[in-house]
Amino acid sequence: MVDSKSIRVLFLAGEKGQPWDSLKDYLEATRTLGVTFRRTPRIPEDFRSFGVILLAEPGLLSDEEQENLSAYVTEGGSCLGFVDPSCSRLPLLFGAQVGPASPVLELRVKTAHPDHPMARRLPPEFFLKSRFQPLEPRDDHSEPILITDWQYRQVPVAVCRKTGAGRIGSITLTPVRENFFHQLIHRFILHLAGFPEASPQGVAILGYGPLGSMGSLHAQAVQESPGLNLLAFCDYSPERLLKCREDFPQCRAYATAKDLGKDPEVKLVIIATPPNTHASLATQLLRDGKHVVCEKPLCLTAEEAEQMIQAAEEHGRVLSCYQNRRWDADFLAIRRALQEGLVGDPFYLETFVGDFQHPCSYWHSHRPISGGALFDWGAHHVDWILNLFPGPTARVMGTLHKRVWSDATNADQVRAQIFFADGKEAEFLYSAVAALRKPKWYILGTEGAITGDWQDLSVWERDPITYYREHRIPVTETTPSLVLRHRHSSGSMTFQQLALPPALHRFPFHSNLTDHLLTGEPLAVTARSAARVVAVLEAATRSAQSGGNPEVLCV
Repeated sequence: MVDSKSIRVLFLAGEKGQPWDSLKDYLEATRTLGVTFRRTPRIPEDFRSFGVILLAEPGLLSDEEQENLSAYVTEGGSCLGFVDPSCSRLPLLFGAQVGPASPVLELRVKTAHPDHPMARRLPPEFFLKSRFQPLEPRDDHSEPILITDWQYRQVPVAVCRKTGAGRIGSITLTPVRENFFHQLIHRFILHLAGFPEASPQGVAILGYGPLGSMGSLHAQAVQESPGLNLLAFCDYSPERLLKCREDFPQCRAYATAKDLGKDPEVKLVIIATPPNTHASLATQLLRDGKHVVCEKPLCLTAEEAEQMIQAAEEHGRVLSCYQNRRWDADFLAIRRALQEGLVGDPFYLETFVGDFQHPCSYWHSHRPISGGALFDWGAHHVDWILNLFPGPTARVMGTLHKRVWSDATNADQVRAQIFFADGKEAEFLYSAVAALRKPKWYILGTEGAITGDWQDLSVWERDPITYYREHRIPVTETTPSLVLRHRHSSGSMTFQQLALPPALHRFPFHSNLTDHLLTGEPLAVTARSAARVVAVLEAATRSAQSGGNPEVLCV
């Protein structure tokens, strides 16, 4: 894994009020960069003590600053200039000429070379809202880094030039509050600094099952994530271990986590076992020096979560939880809508999942192993709630019903109500006895509301005997119809369909995890965020078991 804060960065943000704070926060959250942020376009006297200089207004450099910066780069320093739309001429040392800027529009952007280090684990192309401002390399020493399609030409919008022992780069893309833009800048900084990506990480899957199980899904995701190397499996069942050997003959097979922990080539273990085993297995493997990802929920109690986090911190390892639904299109669309203020100040949120159907078989519906009905789907829905309403909680209430499915030990219906310190409130309802489904989402704000209605979808195929067959897609795997209703300035109410973001990766969780381990990019699902979900679920379960008494919970 990359060294912590190994590159010192001086970020000179200028004085023009560009939205640099979100980029600063992202860079500060990386493992690779130690960032000093200053609101000035002037290069200070102490700049040579930094490894990389970020300039928000490179066109304003004085002749003396240009000479000092050129000497700094020649001697091994690095610099990245963000070209302002008013800039008509870049200093010669940047190795590029800049053209006129267009208004902000949608650009199709991609790396100039598909095999460039910046392109790893990125989609082949992506769209960004930005002005178009071309960069033309001055000579063969300057290489295009990012390009965009423009009127039947591929035009550079980011250029890098090697000068002496160092590198200097420039970029004309408009700074936006987008993680994807931030990710590009972080990778550009690493490229300029000559920072090598860490070696591929050997991965083991603990807990294996048939096709479609979480163990087999993680194995597929690892195989499709450049930078992860599937090396081993572990399962306590001799039958499943034999299946591992048949499906993956090139991989090692271990009968116990203790044996797996002794394998020096395995750096990361993904635990796909039942929830009641997560804490003990993860703690043991963290102490063995492995990075650990647990299936959701992270564990079953806040005390277990804290023990796991302490083990990770003591041994300098990464601990995360497979909260893959943070990348669901409906959640991302709602989060964007709230960030853009489309409903004003959001203050109330409901989310629901369920139907009138027999609960899952095996351990999913057995409370001592699963943690109860709240811990299954609730691990996803409460995670959504805490990301949309990130303020501290004040208290939690839970209720339950056991009325129909006597063969399962989980409750038939459970509800968790979360009250936040700032007055916001949220509710999650799971029901296996809901003959009529509620909307998946119901969000109220001071200026509007959002609803998300479930969609029933089927796939049809021809059949020579019955003419056709229907395969119903589980409603939980379809994207709901999201509608925003808000009050127009005329006084009437208007409706609009929320736009859904495109999927950039088949396995976005694993892509982010790989980026974190190999390049130090921020980890999307931190152990602390997963532990917060567990604390709320545990408190709601206690409240439900006590008849709905409120549980004070400040997390």
